[in-house]
Amino acid sequence: MLNAKKVVILGDRDGVPGPAIEECVKTAGAEVVFSTTECFV
Repeated sequence: MLNAKKVVILGDRDGVPGPAIEECVKTAGAEVVFSTTECFV
């Protein structure tokens, strides 16, 4: 589904962090160009 797509990941410190999303997206075949975990208040 995400094969050969480029993605930008914004994770949430109190929710799902960026590295966890990154692993899922890589498994789906996408290329991660930027990944971060932020605190949204």
